[in-house]
Amino acid sequence: MKRILSSLLLAVAAVSMITTAFAETPEEKGLAIAKEAKARNTGWGDSQADMTMILRDKGGNEAERIVVVKNLEVKGDGDKGLSVFEQPRDVEGTAFLTYSHIEGNDDQWLFLPALKRVKRISSSNKSGPWMGSEFAYEDLSSFEVEKYSYKFLREDELNGEKMFVVEMVPTYNNSGYSKTIAWIDQEHYRVHRIEFFDQKNDKLKELNMSEFKQYMGKYWRAHRQEMENVQTGKSTTIVWKNFEFNVGLSEDDFNKSSLKRAR
Repeated sequence: MKRILSSLLLAVAAVSMITTAFAETPEEKGLAIAKEAKARNTGWGDSQADMTMILRDKGGNEAERIVVVKNLEVKGDGDKGLSVFEQPRDVEGTAFLTYSHIEGNDDQWLFLPALKRVKRISSSNKSGPWMGSEFAYEDLSSFEVEKYSYKFLREDELNGEKMFVVEMVPTYNNSGYSKTIAWIDQEHYRVHRIEFFDQKNDKLKELNMSEFKQYMGKYWRAHRQEMENVQTGKSTTIVWKNFEFNVGLSEDDFNKSSLKRAR
């Protein structure tokens, strides 16, 4: 009997050692969550949508901008995006083009119709505000797993849904953030909230996403995004509508010459 009990104890200890050896670290779990989130939003091809952007200062005064946004998936690299401002008149015809990359700095250009020229956004200016909003230029790039290191922090609940909370540290140059913390739902792996921290590691902004709708039976899009700068009191609300997928966009719709003819 003692020999049997001893054998059982040894077996339990062995299983425990094996389980511990193969247990995920917080870094491995964070990376696995990010990969799953990316995998669930891959394969949509191209898309187009209308965006209303509401800029709000600390006193609550508002300014509204109407934008048409086009996106294109690129095999083996990050997405391409083109944003064309339609209203108000002082920004009409302004166009913003971004080439996201899996590694290295993204490429971004801004066409200013008043100057009739295309301006390249330098990598050192990616943390600057995009068109006066609380979104930075780097916030406009597509999410690429390889551009961050990850750490799973905890499980949480947000608006009645179970969440993974994951810390993401940019590994690319010239980011304005020391880290971001994302709330990702456990059912669909959609990002619901992101907290942004400046280079002093102080909280800078908070982005909340809501009003999710599913397209093509697979792909989720948040129709409302609210970015608040907790340091200045300014905020930007983005409302999306008229999402369309596989509208026939190609690489030709996302080159620098397309900026000038985009209006």
